[in-house]
Amino acid sequence: MSHYTYNPINSSIVDELKSIVGAKFVIFGEPEKIEPYSHDEIAEKHYAHMPEAVVKPRTAEEISKIMKLANRENVPVTPRGAGSGLSGGAVPLHGGISLSLERMNEILEIDKENLVVVVEPGVVTNEINDKLKADGLFFAGYPMSVESCFVGGNVAENAGGGRAVKYGVTERYIIGLEVVTPQGDIIHLGGKLSKNVVGYDFIKLMVGSEGTLGIFTKIYIKLLPLPTEKIDLLVMFKDVESAIRIVPTIMTMGHIIPTSIEFMDKLSFQTSYKYLNEHLPHEDAGAMLLIEIDGNNIEQLEKEYETIGELCLQNDAIDVFVADNTTTQERVWKVRRNIAEAFKVYSPVQSLEDIVVPVASIPKILPEIEKLADKYDVVIPCYGHAGDGNLHATIVKKPEMSIEKWNELLPTILHDLYEKTVACGGTISGEHGIGHKRKEFIGQALEPATIELMRRVKLAFDPKNILNPGKIFNID
Repeated sequence: MSHYTYNPINSSIVDELKSIVGAKFVIFGEPEKIEPYSHDEIAEKHYAHMPEAVVKPRTAEEISKIMKLANRENVPVTPRGAGSGLSGGAVPLHGGISLSLERMNEILEIDKENLVVVVEPGVVTNEINDKLKADGLFFAGYPMSVESCFVGGNVAENAGGGRAVKYGVTERYIIGLEVVTPQGDIIHLGGKLSKNVVGYDFIKLMVGSEGTLGIFTKIYIKLLPLPTEKIDLLVMFKDVESAIRIVPTIMTMGHIIPTSIEFMDKLSFQTSYKYLNEHLPHEDAGAMLLIEIDGNNIEQLEKEYETIGELCLQNDAIDVFVADNTTTQERVWKVRRNIAEAFKVYSPVQSLEDIVVPVASIPKILPEIEKLADKYDVVIPCYGHAGDGNLHATIVKKPEMSIEKWNELLPTILHDLYEKTVACGGTISGEHGIGHKRKEFIGQALEPATIELMRRVKLAFDPKNILNPGKIFNID
């Protein structure tokens, strides 16, 4: 934890907060109403921490006043979107104010001429593309959990997802930000420009900063034309090596960049099938790939999926199942989307990880993960984004293991998992972020000099360390 000390929120601070945002948008002294703001989607209770107050501003100017008040009174502030994160990033570790952006939920402008949409941070990500569909446009960098997450959180975490193979992650599409700094200044970075090399690129710095450097109040997103057609292939392989070996082959020999290439190991898809009471051919396969291609010409897509299918069959695929309509596409994607839920039924106690390695190293890391599972008598299914090497290696407690033993073993399992990942040229998080869940392990991924530079950047923005303190790394 930090050596910085903070003041508690007193009645005069509460009164001032109410004067800024309105009395009904400040929650204080009501634990049952405050509790939902004490955690994100991490199941373990020990990652949670109650704020002293929840404040719901509506404008950048209100946030500016809140931050100036917090600086004056030395009160910590933790920004919060939808609370759908998996790293504890929105958890107010030091109490203070939970700054909820739920009221800042407007799509401000759709600029078709410049291919830009301007949104507030509290917009549910899925609503952006729902609104853009009529104009034949879309935000391509969104993650998998689009129905629940806020776009501000996506930007703060630099969220990724299945489509990153072709379209990249969130940062590729953020071309402008309005930000309230930790000291309460309102600054404007970028805008609607496609090119801009004036000064340091603070936009890239802000994206993925996990709410530690500033609070986003306006986000400028670059748009792309919406593809009109898509086709999915569910490809069964006899083993993991065969499945992963085909990934670069599709791009180099097939000259095709798929929208997404999702990987499922045997444990993952068999558990999902059982959970869904679903049956597809070759359930005894060793691994599966779910490959999606999109475009605007159905004849071209048919040629592409035939090329991909032939390449897969020439490289030890057992079978290729083509999903070329909404019903069959939903059927194959449901298996991938429900893996996490399926394992929650098996055992609700688990640690959702998102290690990332070079794509070609996936066959190298998976046997190491199997050894870890055997060594510590846990279950570690692996699934995720084969096209970019981002694996959800989820450590799951077996029902017969005591919770005491689990709590004792988990830090060691995580340390060993991260150590093996880094040894394969990877790192400890591809899209979930560090927050405070992975903070103690950041030294396994980054050199001390790098972490020290990050500390200095943080304190340059936030000398009192009041904005989301206790996240990513220790300031001490």
